Amino acid sequence: MRFEHFLVLFCALGFASQLGADTSATRPNIVLILADDLGYGDLSCQGATKFKTPHIDRLAKEGVRLTDAHTPAGVCCPTRYGVMTGRYPWRRAAVTWATFPSAPLLIEPGRLTIAALLKQAGYTTGIVGKWHLGYGTREHPLTWNDELKPGPLECGFDYFFGHDNNRDLNVENHRVVGLDPNDPITKGRGKGKSGGKAARAIKIENNAAMLHGKALAFIERSKEKPFFLYYAPNNIHTPLTPHAKFAGTSQAGKYGDFVHELDWSVGELLARLDLLKLADNTLVIFTSDNGGVYEKEGFGHGHRSCAPFNGQKGDVWEGGNRVPFLARWPGRIAAGTTSARLLCLTDMMATFAAVTGQTLPADAGPDSFNALPALLGKEQTDSARTNLVMQARAAAVFRPKQQEDIWAVRDGNWKLVMGQGSGYSTEKTDRAPYLKFAQVGMVNSDYTPDGQIKPTAPPMQLYDLAADPGETKNLYREHPDIVARLTKLFEQLRDAKRSR
Repeated sequence: MRFEHFLVLFCALGFASQLGADTSATRPNIVLILADDLGYGDLSCQGATKFKTPHIDRLAKEGVRLTDAHTPAGVCCPTRYGVMTGRYPWRRAAVTWATFPSAPLLIEPGRLTIAALLKQAGYTTGIVGKWHLGYGTREHPLTWNDELKPGPLECGFDYFFGHDNNRDLNVENHRVVGLDPNDPITKGRGKGKSGGKAARAIKIENNAAMLHGKALAFIERSKEKPFFLYYAPNNIHTPLTPHAKFAGTSQAGKYGDFVHELDWSVGELLARLDLLKLADNTLVIFTSDNGGVYEKEGFGHGHRSCAPFNGQKGDVWEGGNRVPFLARWPGRIAAGTTSARLLCLTDMMATFAAVTGQTLPADAGPDSFNALPALLGKEQTDSARTNLVMQARAAAVFRPKQQEDIWAVRDGNWKLVMGQGSGYSTEKTDRAPYLKFAQVGMVNSDYTPDGQIKPTAPPMQLYDLAADPGETKNLYREHPDIVARLTKLFEQLRDAKRSR
């Protein structure tokens, strides 16, 4: 049996007896918006002053804002794997990175996804935007001229329109859009491509509007029954390419203008739900795939995308993985509320199962916890998330002797970073366009003012996030008992193959 056939049969039949869903129950539509590289401080409802995000802020005013939400990794591809599968990306047996069509699908055969979970519950499922999880198999690598499968459709989605990575080529379902068979794409990606002139004709400034239109069209044609839309715009990942109509609308250059374009898209989507009288029965979640980026355009205008935290995209410090998280579900989620409950984006699977009255099979979503009580403002249950494992760059799986990534484990308010430094972007000196530690003016007890790790710095880092959310004072030497406890917890979570 071919890989994609196995996935379809597994998703459609394999869980039918296990999920035990009450198909007669009224279920909300679900819209999950995953912005790209949007930092914790990139919304006006979270402190941004150089630009305004009134439409995204509307979700906070009409719903709940979680202040302690995290991605499982500091970069996009592994985080998206975690969102889709409810599994820490470092549990994979191979590299968790996919950029080329020859990079195989990262989601393993038979692994339940949030799309397959909701499809089983009777939802129409669609993804619009950045996929970044590969196509094909390791045994059968693909080119852009092939049918790009297995991919999103074999992972439970009824419809896909988007990109493999970052505004590279448009793919609809299984095919590159506009590809002329007489002018095939012969190699590479991005500027390294040759051939496929018609398929690469879209102007990058028009990308956001194009994806936006596809998202609205999916809602329109799916409105008669419950639907799940996974909307993954490229805003605000570099290069900063806002449409001309947003040029100069912010006080943070192209960075702020690009955020304004994202805010516009969210606003129009919410307006469409209002127009179709779907808003009252739709759960809308807005978040980001990792922390923001300190680059000259935004920072030069006085904006701090990851404020009030140290670190940025790629880092294991809070700025690399603490992200905005807003949720609105009229009549169920109280308006204008905030929650400090701990959440990881891997929790979407267990949460969606709870929203739709389903029970996860024991082998699904191994690192996914039901966050619905937190969203609804209910008391925390015994099964709520209390710990979290985070990676920095997360380009590879865990290898005990490999120092390519830095890991961190969180338990309550305590966080142990299992190495020195930030882990990637802020630490490295060759990571243009990221501004470095001293350039951004970060403060940490392990560092000299010019951004160098002190020779006397401890081998690991311990922070009390309740007292020091900015991770400025390393308490490693003051609390050896806590270091030992968190080290043991990390080893247990790693070796147990699951945390749920």
